[in-house]
Amino acid sequence: DCQLGEGSFGAVYAATRLEDGQKVSSLSRTCLSPISDGYSKPLPLEVALQILANEGPRVEEIIQLLDWRVESDHYILVLERPVPFEELNVFLLQQMVTIQEDVARVIMRQATFAAQTCCRRGVLHRDIKLENLLINPDTLEVKLTDFGCGEFLNGVGYTSFAGTREYCPPEYYLTGKYHGEPATVWSLGILLFVMLCGDFPNRRDLRMINGNNWTKDGLSEECSDFIRCCLQINPKERIELEKLSLHDWFMVNCRQEEMRGSKRK
Repeated sequence: DCQLGEGSFGAVYAATRLEDGQKVSSLSRTCLSPISDGYSKPLPLEVALQILANEGPRVEEIIQLLDWRVESDHYILVLERPVPFEELNVFLLQQMVTIQEDVARVIMRQATFAAQTCCRRGVLHRDIKLENLLINPDTLEVKLTDFGCGEFLNGVGYTSFAGTREYCPPEYYLTGKYHGEPATVWSLGILLFVMLCGDFPNRRDLRMINGNNWTKDGLSEECSDFIRCCLQINPKERIELEKLSLHDWFMVNCRQEEMRGSKRK
């Protein structure tokens, strides 16, 4: 129907699937990534990662791959196109000011679950950022998209980085190596910081965070602690990805519901 966006290695188009009229996104990408040979037919890495991320029970927080086609020099992904959805960075710009903590919590709970699900299914997304999260502005439903920078998750670690520089974990610059899950936690911390502070953390912010004495006016202590837990310079001191969804900040709404329930009794 029309072009939605364009990057260095491909373009995204809005389209309609002829067989049932479903609204979809068609992503055409140049074949630059390694070919995965773990399937019956060779697949571009992005296709294989998207298939893995969608395996098992459907997770609404991850964009669904509906079809794909591989040509000699490019491949095409047909993805669900939920309406109304927009990139999270566009949503934030329309707010005019930084969003409220309660809204950020709703978004982050879904982004964290999407990241955890990817890793559980053997996929390192490696580019979790505002532009790769789609949000329904009416319901605040969130979907993780664009696996073009991804890799299979491994326990050995990685010596090259693909993704967005501002979200790159510091251990890569310090040692030339990083591990998937701690790097994912770092990117989630950066994501939340940007949503609530309107910019990326500077060196002073990171020093204070690393010293566990960073706070921001208007934020709850639980929220500040969440950011501090994610953005520790030493990856071994960061909160584990699987424990992130159990952080006290995510428990606030649950406790409020319990209190309201006990009052009704």
